[in-house]
Amino acid sequence: MQPALPNSTPASAPTPAFSPRARALLLFALIAAAAISRLVPHPPNFSPIEAMALFGGAYFLNRSWAVLAPLAAMFLSDLLLGILQGGLYFEYFASAHFLAIYACIALSAVLGFGLRGRVKSVRVLGYSIAGSLLFFLITNFAVWLTATDIVQFPACSASLGACYVAGLPFLKWTVLGTLFYAAVLFGGYELLQRQVPGLRATAVAS
Repeated sequence: MQPALPNSTPASAPTPAFSPRARALLLFALIAAAAISRLVPHPPNFSPIEAMALFGGAYFLNRSWAVLAPLAAMFLSDLLLGILQGGLYFEYFASAHFLAIYACIALSAVLGFGLRGRVKSVRVLGYSIAGSLLFFLITNFAVWLTATDIVQFPACSASLGACYVAGLPFLKWTVLGTLFYAAVLFGGYELLQRQVPGLRATAVAS
């Protein structure tokens, strides 16, 4: 019986890295899935908007796509909501609120650049809360600035402070929604990277 030769066990082949295009498509698919979840009934302001923008900013290698991908996914979900809910929903596309929300997405994606290479639970938590506050401040300011008359919330056409106070009940749902979807997106992608190490090889931009 011949003894085994040292180092005779073949080394395992290195895990191939995903191409930048394949990884970008995967990231967009995750963001789009989160955006389309808006079609499912949910509490007011419990949405993936801020989380998917932060996620895009953190992981897309190309910074332009990091901003454009969440915007495109949001627009797709808005179109689907318009088709399902009828023509009245499309009036939202011409409103200041529409512009404010999309501005929040772009700004939150830029905010997500701060997570590049530093995606940790505590940091994602902090950025999620910051993104939620950004959304609260910008959208309520837009409502007040355009003097939009909201029957249920007359304070929004009175003073800026009163408008922010009237929006406080929705802030809770904004924070909870952002934290939930951030956990799903960032946590899910982290688990996916552990299962497919090739994703991690190009997951962070320099």
